[in-house]
Amino acid sequence: MAKGGIIDVHHHILPPFYLTALGERIGTQGLTGSLPDWSPSISLEAMDRNGIAAAVTSISSPGIHLGDPAATKRLARACNDYAASLKRDHPKRFGFFAVLPLPDVDASLVEIEHAFDVLGADGVGLLTNYGGVYPGDTRLAPIFAELERRKAVIFFHPTASAGWEWLPDIPMPTLEFPFDTTRAVVSMLLGGTFTHCPKARFIFSHAGGTVPFLIERIARLSILPQFQRNVPDGVRAVLRRLYFDLALASNPLAFSTLMQVTDCGQLLFGSDYPHAREKTMADMVNGIKGLPASDPDYDKIARGNAIALFPTLAQR
Repeated sequence: MAKGGIIDVHHHILPPFYLTALGERIGTQGLTGSLPDWSPSISLEAMDRNGIAAAVTSISSPGIHLGDPAATKRLARACNDYAASLKRDHPKRFGFFAVLPLPDVDASLVEIEHAFDVLGADGVGLLTNYGGVYPGDTRLAPIFAELERRKAVIFFHPTASAGWEWLPDIPMPTLEFPFDTTRAVVSMLLGGTFTHCPKARFIFSHAGGTVPFLIERIARLSILPQFQRNVPDGVRAVLRRLYFDLALASNPLAFSTLMQVTDCGQLLFGSDYPHAREKTMADMVNGIKGLPASDPDYDKIARGNAIALFPTLAQR
């Protein structure tokens, strides 16, 4: 067990007003499609049972976009105010990633200012695409410029691609989510986001989707002039700067693949709770204990790397 307890950087919240606002648009969740029971007390009890000292909360897929820009802005503000209240009420247990009303860039810049300067957000949580607009798209460049200026931590959670409709009997988290994480990373490589934002810290869920496995195929894009300009140091150098959580990936196979492209200093514990239920949280905790890593590397994954990104968590 990590001294001081594990820090979970992939921990979702489901405020009641969020569920009401989305209604049927929330879609299927997890493998079963059913919504989990959730409240702050339920999260804290599950954390206590599994040795998790603190969690950085976020809103999961499908996010908050309601089709109505004004309603989306209101929901973003309500979710962020709610997450900040959890942090105030339980300062030793919760941090939070602010949600943004994307794809509305101007409204999102306003929300970034409020989230960091008023609410004390620990970072921002983004989806891998917004109605087919991927994070490497030039339309989102002002968002990343502001987050770079703030040296922000940016947590990416996957969602379905705009045209996803294949294999409808297979839950989206099984295949579509890791593939969309891969699309997001490649879009940011091609668009130069990582190169233009050397001070921002990027976390990608679920061990980076299929990125580690496909690294050499992705690197072949260097024959494209745009890719050469925007990834001048090569794909491997960029990936070594990224962080990856081990939600649903704290197993030796995923770990050994990640070790081909990064090291334990870039890995973080994630549970994906409550969409992944408490049994999965327990499996993730036991999984990182069983990784072929030294005790110091285990401590980095379980706690140390998160504290480096979120120094206030050391006080919790």
